[in-house]
Amino acid sequence: MGALGRVVVIGNSFAGLLTASALADHADNVTIVDRDRVPDEPMFRGGVPQGRHTHVLLAAGRRTLETLLPGVLAQLATVGVQEVAIPRDIVSLQGGRWVRRTADGTTVLTGTRPLLEHIVRQRVLSDPRIAAVDAAEVVGLAGDRDRVRGVLVRRRGGVRVPGLLNADLVVDASGRGSRMPQWLRAIGAAPPDEERVEAGLAYATRAYKTTAELDYKGIYLMSDRRLPRAALVMPNEEPGAYLITLSGRAGDEPPTDPDGYEAFAAGLPHSIVREWIAEAVPQGPPVGFRNTANIRRRYDRLRDWPAGLLVVGDAACTFNPVYAQGITVAAFGAQAVKDALARGERSTAHLQRLVAAAAEQAWAIAAGADKSLPRATGNAVRRSMVDRAAGWYVRRVEAHAACNPVVGQPFLEVLELVRPMGALLGWPVLRTVLFRRVRPPLAEPPLNPEPVSSP
Repeated sequence: MGALGRVVVIGNSFAGLLTASALADHADNVTIVDRDRVPDEPMFRGGVPQGRHTHVLLAAGRRTLETLLPGVLAQLATVGVQEVAIPRDIVSLQGGRWVRRTADGTTVLTGTRPLLEHIVRQRVLSDPRIAAVDAAEVVGLAGDRDRVRGVLVRRRGGVRVPGLLNADLVVDASGRGSRMPQWLRAIGAAPPDEERVEAGLAYATRAYKTTAELDYKGIYLMSDRRLPRAALVMPNEEPGAYLITLSGRAGDEPPTDPDGYEAFAAGLPHSIVREWIAEAVPQGPPVGFRNTANIRRRYDRLRDWPAGLLVVGDAACTFNPVYAQGITVAAFGAQAVKDALARGERSTAHLQRLVAAAAEQAWAIAAGADKSLPRATGNAVRRSMVDRAAGWYVRRVEAHAACNPVVGQPFLEVLELVRPMGALLGWPVLRTVLFRRVRPPLAEPPLNPEPVSSP
């Protein structure tokens, strides 16, 4: 008999799937419950509002996903999911400076969300200990403030009276829209404090195809305090197929009508994306997304955490999607739970703290960047003197990183969550940032990678 007994996971998301897999070795059985009718093929579904937008699996997430599901990277490659080396494969404008396309860097994965999720779901559900129940909406918890004992489930399209699904452990992986705070109140437990940073960012994505032969795989024009508009051009799994995501802040949101979308692209800080669009063929209308606040629910700080409950993924901590951290942090959380269970740790309060710790660096990057932007709102936007000093230092790092690999490589690895933020305080980086003059920027976007130097 498994130490965890019967497990119910709410949500067929990346976080739900990966956590289910991490728990399976220690459970009698795991049941994943989702309100959608999950398709058998890679298709968009209503429960994933970001499903039509660009998705990137950061370098650290790529590595962690392979650890959780050995061989999955090879599976993704066979269906066309792209590996993109950064900075070598990307034309990037960072802090108003073009980034040198050197051989050093990291590798990320990019593909459409339905395909990425489909492959992971297939792998997870191939485990006979894990089952999925579709078209079933969880509407509350069973139990009391001391212990959760299951969930109340209502079949979609059926009777309106919810039924009871007993469980020894309930995992909430229902995403950004999680109703766990309300459910905790309903059983007499305290809801968590919530931290919020809202930069007012909005974005819109459109699919394109092109036959152009290019010496780069993508384009990334990053926004900052001075450049409010941004763009990301990334390939997906079909030959010649790309997704282009344009973003802007409140009052300057990218439109979702085709003419307005292209006009918005013409106002980006460089014409490279507009010119790219002019040579490509759109594959449908633009699709918008506005719910981009960074929200951290501090379940890890509740003193009286009910036994038998764990909250993971976006249900616990969600980020502005422009930073592409969600899938990676979901994998981090699942790995943290898996490792803790392997050490014999069973307390859900302790597991909850580990899930929070797994998201800490991503939160510092996303919320830290967004709260420095003009007109940022939320209860966590206040910036201390330390924040201001750190912001000055990071801007200096960013300026050096564009043209100096001594700074650029560790900066990239921190952003990709490969290395801790302390890597930016190592002596080579510190010396360069504080005492060296910033190298002159490239005058034009680097459309070709730099030659690899001989050893």
